[in-house]
Amino acid sequence: MTSGRPVLVVTDMQNGFVREQSAHIVPIVVELVQRWQEAGSDVLFTRYHNYPDSPFERFFGWERLQSPPETEIVSELQPYIQFGTIFDKRIYSPFDTEGTKLFERHGWTECYFCGIATESCVLKGAVDAFERNLTPWLVADASASHAGTDAHDAGLLVARRFIGPGQVIVRTDIPATHVGSHTLWS
Repeated sequence: MTSGRPVLVVTDMQNGFVREQSAHIVPIVVELVQRWQEAGSDVLFTRYHNYPDSPFERFFGWERLQSPPETEIVSELQPYIQFGTIFDKRIYSPFDTEGTKLFERHGWTECYFCGIATESCVLKGAVDAFERNLTPWLVADASASHAGTDAHDAGLLVARRFIGPGQVIVRTDIPATHVGSHTLWS
């Protein structure tokens, strides 16, 4: 596929997913979003909403993230969401029918995934992009799991098997055209 517009997919950086094990990536993602937007590139913020009798509730007994404040994007990212696109979803990935049309409408073909949780929503978005013949990248050092580092590492292992070992990158691997000319990350 020819290179189209890049998009940074900021996955589920919501109050209900930021816990002790995942809080460390909040400032990392904020800096990435800030630099991405300053470079004039597109940002998609996904926001997961659970619902009564969802598969998550039926099979896991998980009833969280059904209402604010859990469903809200973390306050640190609030200044940036007005310059991006917000996509509400009820599945792991942004690639339901409406989300797929959103990617097509914007011409997003190169997709950089970051956020929470590496082993579920971040991974599933990247795999779904791969299966739609888009170019997925999983930004490992801008992703985390609220289940801890073992789950994060498992997600990276599976991502390398599903989308290709070279598609799992760190922030310094992102082309300067997407994040500006700065080469140092704090």
